[in-house]
Amino acid sequence: MVKVVLLIAFLIAASVGSAYPVNEVQSAPRVITGLEALIQADFAPLKGKRVGLITNPTGITHDFRSSIDVLFNSRNIKLVALFGPEHGVRGDTPAGATVENAMDRATGLPAFSLYGKTRKPTAAMLKGVDALVFDIQDIGSRSYTYIATLGYCMDAAAEHSIPLFVLDRPNPLGGELIEGNIPEKSFLSIVCPYLIPYCHGLTVGELAQMINAKGWLPGGKQCKLTVIRMKGWRRSMDWKECGLPWVPASPHVPKPDTAAFYAATGIVGELSTMSIGVGYTLPFELAGARGVGPQKLANELNKRKLPNVLFRPMTWQPFYAALKGQPCGGVQIHLLDARHVQPTRLNFEIMDALRLVKPSLNLFAGPASESRMFDMECGTTEVRRMFQVGKSASEIWAKWNSGAAAFRVERKQYLLYE
Repeated sequence: MVKVVLLIAFLIAASVGSAYPVNEVQSAPRVITGLEALIQADFAPLKGKRVGLITNPTGITHDFRSSIDVLFNSRNIKLVALFGPEHGVRGDTPAGATVENAMDRATGLPAFSLYGKTRKPTAAMLKGVDALVFDIQDIGSRSYTYIATLGYCMDAAAEHSIPLFVLDRPNPLGGELIEGNIPEKSFLSIVCPYLIPYCHGLTVGELAQMINAKGWLPGGKQCKLTVIRMKGWRRSMDWKECGLPWVPASPHVPKPDTAAFYAATGIVGELSTMSIGVGYTLPFELAGARGVGPQKLANELNKRKLPNVLFRPMTWQPFYAALKGQPCGGVQIHLLDARHVQPTRLNFEIMDALRLVKPSLNLFAGPASESRMFDMECGTTEVRRMFQVGKSASEIWAKWNSGAAAFRVERKQYLLYE
């Protein structure tokens, strides 16, 4: 009887919310993003302006409020238009797919696509806009298209004399990791938009400053740029130390750890002759192909003793994307300490190891467009050509990473955080 009474009492307490409160407010984060710094300032830098917001689902506060809702409900500004990068304003379009202009159902505002017929806001899109605001979470690799969208918007802002405000956010790879080559100018594209290494160690605010100052906009133009800085972020921080929530930056970047895996396999993932886990439950965390012995590949990679990385043998069958429905043998990549790993090097070590354990596998046997995309991400044809003439992963890595040290010095004057 006593147990029954206690159970009833517990259920009553739970039902009125005294025992287990529902929707408990998220505790204050250690890092204040640019969006929240703007809120703390009561939107003073934008007061009275008609605003166009460039964003997607990653533009959130620490308690998961969308930047769209925050700006739309502000009494100090008037949100008049939305602009969306790859995947769209609401993040509901697959990778690489054209995003169409639409009306945003939640706000009734026009949602213009910057990943469709146009990638740069047009005069018609900017009609009635006094200021542009950029609030998108990047993942720290130059091939991730959001930073290209940043540059297109800076170009439009400069062309139409509209100020642009970047609401800064942390780089989930931290602010110290710099890896990769400085791309050849002929390879500049939406997946290789600037003369920066593959992992650049910059926040979007710092990158925007560098783009402006270096004259990287078409014709050397400069926009009127304001970076709303974060508070409390340090370059040595990993994502967990920031105390911030994470929502998928895109459909295949479901968690902050994926940023490092993207750097580790995203380049070789352009080749349909292998699977990197896109289309399975571990996007960017796998590497393998048909007919590959998992243990053999794991042994070959582990004996290389790459810093803070372990390769576990695994088999899988992608549900979609490369090698859909086909059994794959390979490895799951485990980053034992993501802050002290060389992620981009893994692309080349994996290619080299696959060549050794399965000599009949021609990684570049797919359409010429795949080889071209691989080169575009690398910012050069040199990586592919070195591989095809039998150069080792260590030789490719040494050549690939040769621009990192000079860039570390070059970027110093544009840094906003220690």
